[in-house]
Amino acid sequence: MKERRSRILRHAADLGCNVVAAFEPENVFYLTGFWGEAIAVCTEGGTKLIAPKLEYSRAKQSSVDCEVIPTERGSELISSFAAQTKASRVCTDCSDYSAVEQIRKQNGNIVTDTEPFFQTRRIKDEGEIRVITHASHILDRLYEICTEEIKPGVSERELQAKLIYEAMKIGANPPSYKSTLNPLIIAGGPNGALPHAEVTDRKFRKKDMIVVDLTLRHAGYIADATRTFALGTPSQEAMHVYEIVKESQKAGLQAARPGATCGDVDAACRDLIDEQGFGKYFIHSTGHGIGLDVHEPPWLRTKNSEVLQTGMAVTVEPGIYLENKFGVRIEDSIIITGGRPKILNRFTKDLVVL
Repeated sequence: MKERRSRILRHAADLGCNVVAAFEPENVFYLTGFWGEAIAVCTEGGTKLIAPKLEYSRAKQSSVDCEVIPTERGSELISSFAAQTKASRVCTDCSDYSAVEQIRKQNGNIVTDTEPFFQTRRIKDEGEIRVITHASHILDRLYEICTEEIKPGVSERELQAKLIYEAMKIGANPPSYKSTLNPLIIAGGPNGALPHAEVTDRKFRKKDMIVVDLTLRHAGYIADATRTFALGTPSQEAMHVYEIVKESQKAGLQAARPGATCGDVDAACRDLIDEQGFGKYFIHSTGHGIGLDVHEPPWLRTKNSEVLQTGMAVTVEPGIYLENKFGVRIEDSIIITGGRPKILNRFTKDLVVL
């Protein structure tokens, strides 16, 4: 935690700030080891965790290398924070307008900017890589379960329920998204042509291509992977599209090296799909960073000039989506290393016909 505190303070110093205050649970966890309602305040002298009394005992138990200060919720929490940071220039990730205004009234020297937090979190340490790797292996186990559970007559919703049940038994939890009603993407047949399809009661049928996108959290950290299955012998068109996506993803993985830009990886995937005549059906970016958020920097998208660095955790996930027919997406979580990336998912990328 001391190294994380030092790094985020260095990034905050670029904004003229000498104190960092984390309000978002992901950043509080990153800096203290506690996930919950609290404010983590980092200075050169150490880290203080200001927590409501109802969270105090839990914060004491799970936090690392910080002083825990109990207070009341709401305005008392903000006042306690302001008292701790007077005469300081504070960089914060707080997105609550009313809270920021209350802080400014008590301490006018505050800068709202999330970039120092994401800059610090971009490069994963060995402990983070171990957790993300384990989370990825949980996804591999769930794909094995898919091969046992996907059958004609089973619904998307039933498969989701089975996978979430098994994941939670293993020690993983579904993250929550504001933009969707379901924790997973399970899309059979024409539903697979929707990259962010909602899970429905549609039952799997022979000849379906079935997109299963699993995103789960283990010990705070995210792993993200997608596989596309065939139920019964697929059409020639579906097999052709599958092989194009598979080769596109392979090209993206080969391009994902230190010194390459995020746009280079996107282009490696996109150019191959373009050359095969399906460019207009690849309708999203190639990948994104993973860590404490499901989607975080760096972004593997067209013309993004950010350079990949050793220790970054990202996804590579090209896809082709044919409206009212089917979709195909193949995705792995990877770690950028000194040479070829470390591919965390081990489940086969050959087309599995069930």
